[in-house]
Parts: sequence; structure tokens; C-alpha cells
Amino acid sequence: MKKVAANVFPIFATPSKEPSVKQITLELTPDEVRKLEQHCDWRGKEVTDIIRELIQELPVT
Repeated sequence: MKKVAANVFPIFATPSKEPSVKQITLELTPDEVRKLEQHCDWRGKEVTDIIRELIQELPVT
């Protein structure tokens, strides 16, 4: 699995603006990690990209 940067910060952060990026930590079982790694390898994408795509597909109510 490709490594993903753990900390991402906006380049021009100002105290008056909310951060444009949030960091989320997930606790996964070994089986979940294996499945995610296999899916990333199969799709040729980074973990961050796969998770972002899944979140974007969530219905908004």
C-alpha cells in the first residue's frame, strides 16, 4: 500500500478562516486494512482518494 501523508495543512492558513482540511484517524481491524489495501492496489489509487470518493457518494439529507 502506498504511504499517505499524515498531516496536511493549508499553505496560507489565517486565524480568521476555518481550516480547509481536517485530519481523521480511523481504527481498523487487520481484515479491514487488508481489504482496503487490496482495493487500493486493484484501483491503483491512494487510501485517501478511495475514502474521499466513498464520502462524496454518501447521500445528503
